[in-house]
Amino acid sequence: MPNINPRQMQQMMRKMGINQEDIDASEVIIKCPDKTIRITSPSVQRVSMQGSTSYQISGQEHIEEPEKELAYSDDDIETVMNQAGCTQEEAEAALEETDGDIAEAILKLNQHKE
Repeated sequence: MPNINPRQMQQMMRKMGINQEDIDASEVIIKCPDKTIRITSPSVQRVSMQGSTSYQISGQEHIEEPEKELAYSDDDIETVMNQAGCTQEEAEAALEETDGDIAEAILKLNQHKE
């Protein structure tokens, strides 16, 4: 609303049952199943209205993808190397391509030899 000073706005919001509070935050982190959203230099407000609380956040967004964990062990690499007669690097590459499926990695390496 133009021409309304912030103090008047706060008073109007209180009369309507809305309470807004600034939060002095240095960083906001939102963890999702597939990524982490990090907001730096945030402006954070807590808004309470009719028994419900919500947060308004603005700032610089940084999306971080999780590091992919290895889906195989050293024993898996050894097994693939022995069964497929390949190098460690080839076994690791095949396991990576097959998401750690040992049998599929061996079949894949043996098919390349034929």
